[in-house]
Amino acid sequence: MEHLYAPWRYSYVSEEKIEGCVFCHISKNLDNENLQVLFHDEHCYVVMNKFPYSPGHMMVIPHFHTDKIEDLDDEVWDRMGVRVRQGVKLLKEVMPCEGVNIGMNLGKAAGAGIEQHVHYHMLPRWLGDTNFISSIGGTRVYPADFEEIFNKIKSNVSKYFV
Repeated sequence: MEHLYAPWRYSYVSEEKIEGCVFCHISKNLDNENLQVLFHDEHCYVVMNKFPYSPGHMMVIPHFHTDKIEDLDDEVWDRMGVRVRQGVKLLKEVMPCEGVNIGMNLGKAAGAGIEQHVHYHMLPRWLGDTNFISSIGGTRVYPADFEEIFNKIKSNVSKYFV
């Protein structure tokens, strides 16, 4: 029998779970390096996805807790868009990736993993990053060290987020 190992996922089952909204917890603990916050301002923050779909998967999250984009102030909504554009530029130039998926899943029916707090996803993509293992086996293979990627992105944040 073949085995695939994903040791970085062990923390998902072994860590103490955060009570309440994980995104509000991060918003209140922006300086905690374990949370991998890349950038923040008065309206939102940019953070690495702890359980990414692809290496370099980042999110833009408003500090304001809501599950409805229509509840966000225009200034917050606009600022999130600016941070998404800056994040895409960073991913294209620093990773470097060949494309980027941008998305927001609103509600459980739309596929939101954390449905109580709106957030944008930015997923770097490469030609051929989905293959038979993903399509048939339902398994992802990540050819990268996630801590190394975080450090690479973090060291370049000041060039892109202002």
